Amino acid sequence: MKSERESRQDIVEVCRRMYGRGLISGGDGNVSIRLGADRILSTPSGLNKGFITPRDLIVTDGAGKRLQGAWRPTSELRMHLEAYRRRADIGAVIHAHPPHTVAFSLAGQKLPQCAMPEVVMMFGSIPMASYATPCTEEGPRAIADLIGECDALIIERHGTLTVGPDVFSAYDKLEKVEHSAEVCAAARLIGPVKPLPQEEVAKLLELRQSLGLSGKVYPCNRCGMCGRGEDVPPADGDVAAIAARIARSIQEKLSHGGKEG
Repeated sequence: MKSERESRQDIVEVCRRMYGRGLISGGDGNVSIRLGADRILSTPSGLNKGFITPRDLIVTDGAGKRLQGAWRPTSELRMHLEAYRRRADIGAVIHAHPPHTVAFSLAGQKLPQCAMPEVVMMFGSIPMASYATPCTEEGPRAIADLIGECDALIIERHGTLTVGPDVFSAYDKLEKVEHSAEVCAAARLIGPVKPLPQEEVAKLLELRQSLGLSGKVYPCNRCGMCGRGEDVPPADGDVAAIAARIARSIQEKLSHGGKEG
C-alpha cells in the first residue's frame, strides 16, 4: 500500500483532473482511499475540489467519525463507507457529477452499454441506482446491492459512483462512463443508435476474460436499445432479426422460470 502522504497527493491530483474535465463543479463530488482496516482518507465537505490541498483532507474511521483533520466529513461519505463494507477489494471510491451521464438519468434513460465495444469489455453494463435524497441515509441504501456487483453505477439525478483497487483506476472508470454518455448523446442527434449484435457482445466478454481484465462485469441493464426487457422496437426492421430476438427473449424467460429477467 502507498503511504498516507502519497495517498493524499493522489486524491488531490484526481480532484484536479475531475475539476479540469468538468466532471464536478464548485464543492461537488468526493473522493476517498482506504488507508487500512478502519481508516479512510477522504475529501471534506464543501471545499472546491479543483483547489483542494493535501492538508485539507481528513481521516475517518469505518463509521465516518473524524480522526484527523480540521474540516467536517462530507455527508456523502456514507456511500463510500457502504462500498468499502460491501467489498474488501475496493481501495478507492469516487462520487462525481458528470454532466452527460446525469443528463441521461434526468431524461429517464439508462445508458446504452452495447453500442461501444470498449464499454462492454470494461463494465458489461452500467446500472442505474434509484433516486436517493442527497446527503441522507438513502444514498447507501440505493447503491448497496449494485456496488457489490459492479465497478461503476449511475445514481439517478445525482451522478456516478466508481470504485477500483486504487484511486486512479476509479477515476479512469469515471472518465469512461462520461465518455460513453457523451458519445451516445451525440449519436442520438445524428440518428438511431444501433446495439452490437448479442453474438458480438458474447465475443467481447470472452476476449475480456482471456486478456485477464480485472473488475466486475454487470449483466444487461435492460436499457431498451435492442428491444430486450422493455417494450421498445428492435433497431432494424429485418424480419429474421426480429424473429431471432423474440426467440432469445422466450428462451430467457423459460430459463428464469417464466419470470421477466
